[in-house]
This record gives sequence, structure tokens and C-alpha cells, in this order.
Amino acid sequence: MFAAVVLFLAYCVYRFRHQPGRKADYEPENKRLEVWLTVATSIGVAAMLAPGLIVWKQFVTVPSEATEVEVVGQQWSWSYRLPGADGKLGASGVNWISADNPLGVSPHDSNGADDVIVEGGDLHLPIGKPVKVVLRSVDVLHDFYVPEFRAKMDMVPGTVTYFWFTPIRTGEFEVLCAELCGTGHAFMRSYVQVQEQAEYDAWLGEQVTFASLQRPRPVRVAAEP
Repeated sequence: MFAAVVLFLAYCVYRFRHQPGRKADYEPENKRLEVWLTVATSIGVAAMLAPGLIVWKQFVTVPSEATEVEVVGQQWSWSYRLPGADGKLGASGVNWISADNPLGVSPHDSNGADDVIVEGGDLHLPIGKPVKVVLRSVDVLHDFYVPEFRAKMDMVPGTVTYFWFTPIRTGEFEVLCAELCGTGHAFMRSYVQVQEQAEYDAWLGEQVTFASLQRPRPVRVAAEP
């Protein structure tokens, strides 16, 4: 499009250059030209947008076999929630957030009892399996961005956004926040560890679940003198 505009401009400069005996006509309005330009511009914009819409459809159409993983951003750390043995994430919301429930998992949804909670740590994923990343923010605008994934999405307070991808190689990939979210923005970092299935299963078995966080903790009472 840039080349077409510049070439058209060059043509006009040459075609309508000053020549002896040539006089320019003053036409403040030309409806025919305006209609032609409007139609041509509309077709050009549509032609540029169409390929993008096709790619966007692929970007937001999640495969049925994808595993949901929740990413929660807050000033200035990342937390993650993965499905447990049932393969489903429980409902969540900011109204359930507390000291014992940092990600706001619903205590009334049985699917959330075995959810794996990773607060302020790294996200581990198995290689070769599609992942739907569900994004939430509990305070301000954040953006979950892993450069190697070639995809990112804003995390808007009060709503849930998402995108999906399939890890195709193992390794450690840094998570950045791509929105200026406050004074600690530059330090809001984490890592995604893409592992072979056996390594991932071993890591997953060592993590705490939502149910274990809700169990009463023993309290030591000082003996009376």
C-alpha cells in the first residue's frame, strides 16, 4: 500500500508538472472523484483487513483438546492455576480473593477443589499439547507476554481474556508484562518451563491444590505456667 501511494504521487508530480501554456483548473468540489476515492479506499481497507480477520479467527478458535490454564496478574507478580485430576478449572472471581485464597477460586464449585495453585512461581507446561491461557487481573491493566510464543493479550480488570498456543520445544521462557502497570512494572517477571510429559507430571504432583490451602492449620497454644 505504501509503494502504491508513493508511485501514484510520483505519477501525479510528473503527469501534472508545469509546462508552458498549461493552466490548472480550480475545482473545489468533484462528486464523481469523491465517490471514486471513497469506493476505492473502502475496497483497499477491506482487502487489507480480510487476511487479518482470517488469522484472528485462528487465534481465538481454541482446539477442543486444549487444556485451560489460568494466569492471574497483579502488582507486581504472576500466579497460575492449572486443572487437577478432573481436567477442569473451577470458577473464580475477585470477590473470593483472601489470604487463604489468593486467586479467588470459588469455594462452591467442586471442580476447583483439585485445582493446582502456583502463587508467584513459574508456570510449567508439557510439550506438544495445546493450551488455552485464561487471563485475569485483580487490580490494573496487565499483559501476559512471552516473546517466543509470538502471541500476547491484555488482562483487563473485571473481564476474562484468552488466547491459545501449542508449545513445540522444551526450554525456559521469560514472562513479561507488556503494559505499564505501575512502579514495579519492570520487575513483574516469571518463567514458563516447557517440559517433557514425565517431567511435567513429576512437577505437577509436587504442587499444592486449592483444597489443601483451605484445610485448617494447626495452632500451637502456649502452655500455662
